[in-house]
Amino acid sequence: MSELNQIVNKILSNGKGILAADESNSTMTKRLNAVNIESNDKNRLAFRELLFSSQSIKQCIGGVILYDETIRQKDSNGISIPDLIISNGALPGIKVDTGAKSLAGSKEEKITEGLDGLRERLKEYYELGARFTKWRGVYTITDKYPSKLCISSNAHALARYSALVQEVGMVPIIEPEVLMDGTHDVMTCFKKTAEVLQKCFEELEMNNVDLSGTILKPNMILPGKDSKEKISSYDIAKLTLECLKNNVPKSVPAIAFLSGGQSDIDATDHLNQINIMNDTDFIMSYSYGRALQQSALKFWSKDIMNKLGTQNVFDHRVKMCSFAARGKWSESIENSK
Repeated sequence: MSELNQIVNKILSNGKGILAADESNSTMTKRLNAVNIESNDKNRLAFRELLFSSQSIKQCIGGVILYDETIRQKDSNGISIPDLIISNGALPGIKVDTGAKSLAGSKEEKITEGLDGLRERLKEYYELGARFTKWRGVYTITDKYPSKLCISSNAHALARYSALVQEVGMVPIIEPEVLMDGTHDVMTCFKKTAEVLQKCFEELEMNNVDLSGTILKPNMILPGKDSKEKISSYDIAKLTLECLKNNVPKSVPAIAFLSGGQSDIDATDHLNQINIMNDTDFIMSYSYGRALQQSALKFWSKDIMNKLGTQNVFDHRVKMCSFAARGKWSESIENSK
């Protein structure tokens, strides 16, 4: 087992998952403003410190993805945020892309940027304590898109990023997200996700990336959020597993799904059904942002001094996802707070 593979297993084994707390300041501002909390570095840190010092971090979270601002901050006791996370048994990670910009040649689509100067930034992040990283490519489904240009360009960027990350001894999270936005049906999502995954792994292998030292962070196979198609959790799980089995090499050790705009309960239910049906060797876990944080953020916004209450809300959500990562979640467990 390689050192990178050991990191993957430390993060995602035994029902553990990843807390995605890598929201940019602009995204975090939208979320805080939505619950009438001023967005400043003090408030962003205060909320995140509550999450990072909760019981569920010790029990159910193996890795925390940070934003550049957060990895450089210290908690209220003067401990660096990476050291706080490590002291609670998880590993710090870092988002390293610089965002999705308009794709030249197909202006309505996006290309993720951030390769310039990445080697030097990765060395600094390693020194700050990061042991894994994240880069997200985004793909929109319409009658015309995603185009071959978009699929190819983002796959190449994900592969170059992954090779650079492994060069400095960190695990790359590879996140090709086919967005839920749109009116498309579930089989269109299946086909487009398959195309995206095939091209990503073609590029990863061309760039000599060690797949056993990676984590794939894909979307589940879902109809567009504006589609009127109704589909069961069973069918979502069946199609998601089929798509992954057909398009992800067996040397990839772990898959940590993104929530992608699903509700807390849907993201948990679907992950649970996937694990009940999982007949592969892939670890199937979660790398959720909003689906782990939103209920705690709403609670905290009502009384920012109620730290224990906020942590209890967060702990419940994380524990439910940890049950789902082992195929042991149920509505009765969900409601037995």
